[in-house]
Amino acid sequence: MSGLAGFKTQEVHIFSKGDQPVKATETKFLPFLQGIKQFIIPIYQRTYSWNLSQCRQLWDDITRAGADESLSAHFVGSIVYIERGLYQVSAVPQLLVIDGQQRITTVSLLLSAFGKVIEERQAVLDISRKKVSNYYLINPDEEADLHYKLVLTQSDKETLKSIIDDRDPPTVPSIRLKENYRFFLEQLRTPALDLNVVYQGLGKMLVVDISLDRERDNPQLIFESLNSTGLQLSQADLIRNYILMGLETQDQNDLYTRYWFPMEQSFGHAAEHAAPFDRFVRDYLTIKTGTIPNIGDVYSVFKTYVQSQVGLSIHEVLADIYRYSKYFVRLAFHRDKDEEINEVLNDINTLRVDVAYPFLMEVYDDYDNAHLDRSEFLEILKLVESYVFRRVICGVLTNSLNKTFANLMKEINKDAYLESLKAAFSNKESYRRFPTNGEFMREFVVKDVYSLRNRNYLLRKLENNGRKEKIEVESYTIEHIMPQKPLLSAEWQRDLGPVWREIQLKYLHTMGNLTLTGYNAELGDRSFREKQSMKGGFADSPLQLNRGLADLERWDETAIHQRALSLAQHAVEIWAYPALPPAVLERYARVTTGKTYSIEAHAIKSPMLELFEELRKRILNLDSSVREEVLKRYIAYKADTNFVDIVPQKSQLTLIVNLEFHEINDSLGIARDVSNVGRWGNGDVELKVTSFADIDNVMPFIRQSFQSQRDGQEFYDQPL
Repeated sequence: MSGLAGFKTQEVHIFSKGDQPVKATETKFLPFLQGIKQFIIPIYQRTYSWNLSQCRQLWDDITRAGADESLSAHFVGSIVYIERGLYQVSAVPQLLVIDGQQRITTVSLLLSAFGKVIEERQAVLDISRKKVSNYYLINPDEEADLHYKLVLTQSDKETLKSIIDDRDPPTVPSIRLKENYRFFLEQLRTPALDLNVVYQGLGKMLVVDISLDRERDNPQLIFESLNSTGLQLSQADLIRNYILMGLETQDQNDLYTRYWFPMEQSFGHAAEHAAPFDRFVRDYLTIKTGTIPNIGDVYSVFKTYVQSQVGLSIHEVLADIYRYSKYFVRLAFHRDKDEEINEVLNDINTLRVDVAYPFLMEVYDDYDNAHLDRSEFLEILKLVESYVFRRVICGVLTNSLNKTFANLMKEINKDAYLESLKAAFSNKESYRRFPTNGEFMREFVVKDVYSLRNRNYLLRKLENNGRKEKIEVESYTIEHIMPQKPLLSAEWQRDLGPVWREIQLKYLHTMGNLTLTGYNAELGDRSFREKQSMKGGFADSPLQLNRGLADLERWDETAIHQRALSLAQHAVEIWAYPALPPAVLERYARVTTGKTYSIEAHAIKSPMLELFEELRKRILNLDSSVREEVLKRYIAYKADTNFVDIVPQKSQLTLIVNLEFHEINDSLGIARDVSNVGRWGNGDVELKVTSFADIDNVMPFIRQSFQSQRDGQEFYDQPL
């Protein structure tokens, strides 16, 4: 046998209760379909999802097998179904398909198209269109749904029935079913194709027929076993099956109709919407458990969570999931009824701040339940936007944002909702800080914003600040006022002065030198005066960003810097800081316990004091997130946690670097392994500083420890 490409031909061991194997037999696919029977796809199964590439592979394998007389069979996978139980209520045996619906459905589409083309060609074969239909597609003596051998889920059911009946599709058809049926028709209508070859290939298809007994077998455990051996299901598919599979039919229909189907509709049925749903469940679990599960572990964490909800029915759990899913959909797809709220949500998603969703879903819940009014809700959304964007401009690490937002609700007093959130943001320090106006303006003026992924967002917000009629920034081009051309013209060199090259390198991509225009090609490398006065130039522009440029006599370092400062003033208003009076902020400040220490308390004397001050300066200059904490025995320097500790002594400074000894490259032989030695501080690497030359030698170790800690912070959908 040859395995169908795209599937794993493998021996699968499936056991029922008591470790007894279930009934599994090899059989030809077409005879397997024959006889009075009906395959039912339960509502908890995912919708039909095969794409054209999978159909093309199936077609190629069938035609290849049909043309190869030496090949007696080819394997196309397993069909797993419940043989009897809940659905044994009619004269037609009804089989609940646990695994294999994609294969059964696709072969049904191919058989429908095959029968149609037989009739179109009036081909002489061993089988007619009527026999194809009666043998493999319908139960000819039955009516209504029992007439069809395969009944799909709600969104696919009517489309398949219309294809089998050769009639017009429903008003809202299943696109995948239509496309794949059309594909098979096109292949079968190829003039040179021998339909006998197709029929022979269909006859060689082999499946493993696995029938389960509901009284004896556990479908959920078997389904999970199949999934672990290669069945590619999303976490959402697994969760849906877990919730619905074990319920009675009426409960399945009730929960699916009331909760799951509306969620499917809001997220979309297509396979590409599985990822957002998986993300939603992860965020939901973050809210409920207080920890952030790995995206690949969502299903297992979800099962543990549900099993821990003693006293809650599955109806109550699913109702709660459905409630939060509506908040996620509004956040992710900007579907609030309020257009102003949608506008802010669009800005948040432009920054890719989905790490904030667990927090924002809880805020949405409070807003829906009137714990917040509309203006407070909008201000909270804008604070989140400002917090993230200010950190982008200031270069603050983003890979701790997941934990920051996951725990932020714990810091909120819902009796003073907005005030307590502002205080929580304002009181954050180091790599979690909300950059102040001073820091934000300072970095805004010098930042290379042209290289930012979010540069269009930045320019759009600046341009539309205060506008009622919004400008579509995407219809304009970013313009460098001072050109990018390495060798500037004589006029540009004259305006910029003798150090024109240094000025160009320093300011070229900064906000002061950037604007928007619809005439980028015409402006080119022209002089500033030409760019001002020409048609479509700065003086002729309707854009706010260009208003101040029309009145300038020259474009030099002073003009660039002044414009950057002016735009920075607007920026601190657009991306506002959560300002609170000092007295209010003090009320929310964390209460510290224990004795505090100062550098003076260590009584460091010369010449060690001068060495300490130099080393201290260089450590603090590593990054703006580094903070100093003075303890009784040593001075700690932290990013997330201590990366180096300094123990001042009379004749030396002893450094404990927070690395394992095997991680370092000590070509000078100056480090000591203290992993098994008592010491103050954190880490396994000890260094000594007795001179200024020693500072140069120890800094590489300190940088390595800082970088290791920064890079090691846990990521959660890196947003920026």
